[in-house]
Amino acid sequence: MRVALGQFNAVVGDLAGNAQKMRGMYADALQADVDLLVFPELAVCGYPPEDLLHKKHFLQDNRLALDKLAADCPDKTIVVGFAESHQDNNYNSAAVLQGGHQVEVYRKSMLPNYGVFDEQRYFIPGTRPVVIDIEGAKIAMTICFDIWNIDSLKNLLKDVGPIQMILNISASPFHIGKITKRQEIISRCAKEFNCALSYCNLVGGQDELVFDGRSMFADSSGKIVAGARAFDEDLLIADITPTIDGVIQVAPTQPPAPQPVGRIDEIYQALVLGTRDYTHKNGFTKTLLGLSGGIDSSVTAAIAADALGPENILGITMPSKFNSPDTISDAERLAKNLGMEFLTIPIEPILKRFDEALSIAPGWDSKGIAYENLQARIRGCILMSLSNQFGSLVLTTGNKSETAVGYATLYGDTAGGFAVIKDAPKTLVYKLAEHINKISARQIIPADVITRLPSAELRPDQKDSDSLPDYDLLDEILKGYVEEDKSAHQLVEAGLPRDIVHKVIRMVDRNEYKRRLCPPGIRITPKAFGKDRRLPITNRYSSFDDNKYSAHD
Repeated sequence: MRVALGQFNAVVGDLAGNAQKMRGMYADALQADVDLLVFPELAVCGYPPEDLLHKKHFLQDNRLALDKLAADCPDKTIVVGFAESHQDNNYNSAAVLQGGHQVEVYRKSMLPNYGVFDEQRYFIPGTRPVVIDIEGAKIAMTICFDIWNIDSLKNLLKDVGPIQMILNISASPFHIGKITKRQEIISRCAKEFNCALSYCNLVGGQDELVFDGRSMFADSSGKIVAGARAFDEDLLIADITPTIDGVIQVAPTQPPAPQPVGRIDEIYQALVLGTRDYTHKNGFTKTLLGLSGGIDSSVTAAIAADALGPENILGITMPSKFNSPDTISDAERLAKNLGMEFLTIPIEPILKRFDEALSIAPGWDSKGIAYENLQARIRGCILMSLSNQFGSLVLTTGNKSETAVGYATLYGDTAGGFAVIKDAPKTLVYKLAEHINKISARQIIPADVITRLPSAELRPDQKDSDSLPDYDLLDEILKGYVEEDKSAHQLVEAGLPRDIVHKVIRMVDRNEYKRRLCPPGIRITPKAFGKDRRLPITNRYSSFDDNKYSAHD
């Protein structure tokens, strides 16, 4: 039996476009003489369709698109994910298409409802196992999370008898370390059922999520024997052969696909794909951003240039009297290294006029935080005005560390449409800068940008360390508090300094409102701000040791 896994870049709601991509892969599968062609979870409508699933006409159009796909591709067995409405219930389903028609349907039994997943909001679980026969091989159908709970899967399949393959169609989003966990699950499942496992995953960026593809085959020993490309479309083909002694062999028909080289390369590729897809899928061709000569804007610009082409990026430096000649020249040097368009728009004259106008208000002064933030807001206004004039998408440049503690100005450096490195801690941003230079085999990001002490340059001799702990320490605290949900007590018990832990937690907690007003950004960690972490803005709960009802008393 020859199986093809067609991972492709779906667009949510583009039913015709998604079907057209599947028809193209079907043509390639015909040439390769496959017996079974597989597409990802909710491939017809894209994932996640969110509240589109509350629209009856959307579900009806899903069915029409599926029926047309079946009619257009009659010569092979196809399994494809779609959103199904049946007897007033909605299901996350996999259709089996043969001879121009749907002949069977499997409904996802395990609906994840944590982190970025809201499937219990939209679907009800299926309860019926589905096993199909292809060339004498019995194939059990599953969808994504179904294979993550072996006991539940055993219960579902308890009466189906021996199977030769489990087929899993998936829309599993990327985060750091996810591929290792995914491979462990697939390997364990194949060994547990003593069968081959074919796993077909979605690829592409969808709002904050990035799907990394990396579809794969495992044999009955649990060995991963073939893997599709990472962060790119691919058609992965393998021959599945049962042997006399009951072993299920899997033989790929292609050489191994290229994969990311290490963790930082994996993250970089995710950021490039996420930026490209958000921009293009939302109808933009051009982007612009502020270039300060600092590490964050430099890394953002380099990612955007890789994703979209440097000819589609405009970098703008907007100096005031507080910006040093070094950072101004580094911004220009970066733009030249990338080959992108570059403008200088000084804000000093505008700042002076704003300051004069605001001085009418009693108590206004030009030495405090409000004056510093005014500079950022002027810059944000310039960027958004140019965006409005030229139809370009503004990329913001704030990192996760700054977003966490509110070290950003609302309607200033948060003004924009997409936050490329929103989920990248500051310490990771430095590693990305070094990686960009390494893969470019030249110094794209100037050395001074990487080694200079970070500064917002909103007052004389300002450094980030005036307001924030050292970034190594800050990111360690943030990882524990934000990503791992540890309390202040647990962080201090782990050896982190109590006064700094408390300071950071207070900053995180009181800046929830800022994060709600920030643009979407690419999720690369297991817990990003946004869908992963949803806390009330109005909230008086404290995780400190002095909490009246502390669990640590």
